[in-house]
Amino acid sequence: MGPKAADLLDSLVSAGPRVLLALGVVVVGYLVSRALRWVLHRLLAPRHTPSFAAVMSKLAGWVLLSVAVMAAIVVVFPSVEPVNMLAGLGFFSVAAGFAFQDILENLLSGLLLVLRQPFRSGDQITVGEVSGTVQAITIRETRLKTFDGQLVLVPNRDVYKAVITVSTHFASRRISVVVGIAYENDPAEACRVIRTALGEGLPRLDDTPAPEAVVTQLGVSTVDIEARFWCGPDQHDVVLAVDAATRAVKAALEEAEIEMPADIVVLQATPSLRAAISGEAEVTPGGGVRARPA
Repeated sequence: MGPKAADLLDSLVSAGPRVLLALGVVVVGYLVSRALRWVLHRLLAPRHTPSFAAVMSKLAGWVLLSVAVMAAIVVVFPSVEPVNMLAGLGFFSVAAGFAFQDILENLLSGLLLVLRQPFRSGDQITVGEVSGTVQAITIRETRLKTFDGQLVLVPNRDVYKAVITVSTHFASRRISVVVGIAYENDPAEACRVIRTALGEGLPRLDDTPAPEAVVTQLGVSTVDIEARFWCGPDQHDVVLAVDAATRAVKAALEEAEIEMPADIVVLQATPSLRAAISGEAEVTPGGGVRARPA
């Protein structure tokens, strides 16, 4: 065995205890980080949302494990000073920031969402074109259960940057149903009938604020009246409230003999229409007219 090989073997033998000690530090750090996560989760869960407790306890465990790994590196390589390690860690962080930009952006956005709490687990929200009930906010994504029972994972950066509608933030919300009446009927009388129908203690409708009925548009064939009422914010409550209100308004208008006509369609007497009615000429599938064969 040459002198260089002997020196390398001596270095490995002398470094063996340090490597074992470093492995012990990492194992102990991992176990302590798991214990810290469990304790923090138990302490934060009663005072905050489940997502807040899960994210913050997980981050605290990661920080403690990172400190244990850095301590293990110092044990294995005594010549490495903590200041130099921090400088190298800073350079590594910049490089990792460029390489894992999307992951870090989602992580930071998730942390901000958990801290700001614009919505919580159980809230019904709309993010972009996705609507559903919030299941959880993780470090990477926000989990939504759509109203038809599908799971949608929305990246946290998209949630943080988007316009979010939180339907269940307040105790009630206003819903509108548009009703069209004939021009021959009195709009004021129709509004009174609609308000009375909605104010008779219908299920799923709130008594306060009181329901309203206002004329919103003079349509082609109808005078459009918007019936406004308040109900619970839950999507299922809204569907049932609209059903109850629509049935009540229709029955009340029919009882008051107020007509709700269908759209009026005007037919123009074109040459093809006259030919089709009279039978004097033949109408092609494209709407043209041609003389019948003799």
